[in-house]
Amino acid sequence: MPREGLGEFEQIVLLAIMHVEGDVYGVPIVDEIERRTGRAVARAAVYVTLRRLEAKGLVASWMGEPTQERGGKARRCVKVTPQGLRALRESRLLTNRMWSGLEAKLKGTR
Repeated sequence: MPREGLGEFEQIVLLAIMHVEGDVYGVPIVDEIERRTGRAVARAAVYVTLRRLEAKGLVASWMGEPTQERGGKARRCVKVTPQGLRALRESRLLTNRMWSGLEAKLKGTR
């Protein structure tokens, strides 16, 4: 059975998780993506992607400590799993192979 690759947004979410320091949950992930890409991101899109990544075993989640700023509610925190790290490495290798040899064409000289 063929292995399912990462979609662009899945890859971006996984990379954002790895960049965020401290508790990693939806809002800081959205902020990190927007800061690094300059693109607006819907929180709902991140939450849907996080659920999909968890179903694939690429992230793990748990309920953090309740916070006063959230009225005593806990946040769902996430981390990239070893399987998620492998998927990111494979995605990067595949992308690098596809880009390889296109430098001249991208410059318009070939």
